[in-house]
Amino acid sequence: MQKRVIVMVLDSFGIGALPDAESFGDAGSDTLGHIDQYSKDNGIEFKIPNMLKLGLGKAYQEVNGKKLHADNADYTVNGVYGACREKSSGKDTTSGHWEIGGCPVTFEWGYFTSHENSFPQELLDKIVARAGIPGYLGNCHASGTTIIAQLGDEHVKTGKPIFYTSADSVFQIACHEEHFGLDNLYKLCQIAREELEPYNIARVIARPFDGEDSASYARTKNRKDYSVLPSAPTVLDVCKENNGEVVAIGKIGDIYAHQGTTVEIKASGLPELTDKTIDAIKTHNTKPTYIMTNLVDFDMNFGHRRDVVGYKEALEYFDTRIPEIIANLGAEDILLFTADHGCDPTWTGSDHTREHIPVFGYYQGKELNVGIRETFSDIGQTIANHLNLPKLDFGTAFI
Repeated sequence: MQKRVIVMVLDSFGIGALPDAESFGDAGSDTLGHIDQYSKDNGIEFKIPNMLKLGLGKAYQEVNGKKLHADNADYTVNGVYGACREKSSGKDTTSGHWEIGGCPVTFEWGYFTSHENSFPQELLDKIVARAGIPGYLGNCHASGTTIIAQLGDEHVKTGKPIFYTSADSVFQIACHEEHFGLDNLYKLCQIAREELEPYNIARVIARPFDGEDSASYARTKNRKDYSVLPSAPTVLDVCKENNGEVVAIGKIGDIYAHQGTTVEIKASGLPELTDKTIDAIKTHNTKPTYIMTNLVDFDMNFGHRRDVVGYKEALEYFDTRIPEIIANLGAEDILLFTADHGCDPTWTGSDHTREHIPVFGYYQGKELNVGIRETFSDIGQTIANHLNLPKLDFGTAFI
């Protein structure tokens, strides 16, 4: 069996504010720590024993100088653990994933900072004209679930798509799958992607929803991200170019603009994403292989919605799946769990938070403290090193 690295990104699972968090309005943010504190304050048991056995509690303590309340049992650590700081200047999905891949974002993304009338009129006019749509709704900063409840009925009645953004470098379009059509939404997003080129916006996101009225509208699993190409080669590119396999699960293909992947597997929801990852581990073993999965639920369903209990329960569910993942590893495989940014469910607003990301996982049952790393790219360099790939431009391997 060939060497493999499996990286599962617990989207938004931060473990404490970065030193520069204050400049982002995020000083004191702590996704994991605040979930842990909320559980204690409300007399709720928080059970993540398998993560703790891999060293997550020790990684948290190294970042924050204190133990988690959930870290209260005797156990033996048999994992690799530490944390990474972000060199990129943002706190968004694209920057986080690219930097994990060995490509820090060393430039500033474009942003739409006005909370009302967010998009330039010239841009909107071009999109409307090219797409042949009757106009648009929204044009503001908004929570995706809130705005479809507010504007969904008008959208269905008029055929006008809902345009909105956030603190991230993003242009989001919400449309009803049946009344507007999924293919029409995707075509509209492609037009928007092209017209946004001068603005240096990281992603256009198709946000389809269904339902009969404002009380039942819900986003579907057919989300699609239209990202710009990475600004430099990533470990995905290097692996593919050197006859390796790169298996992208969930929205990973979209995030890397489908560059550097050899297999893309669509899935949604924690159970299916985990199942697909295990299936990939079982079947992709004839070449040096990099398997990468994004577990978007933590961010999309709980972080942005400021659902502390939901986030806690999702972590507990995923924790129960970790032994099954480890049981399917080969002797030379590395399994790493990490994140791309924070999204503290106790924080104000609904945006991401600028935090350390954890790095914890399994390699031959060894305990290995890798400390606090200065860039997410140390993960990418570790992947390259383990798979005997050419060295990346950024990062230092820790295995």
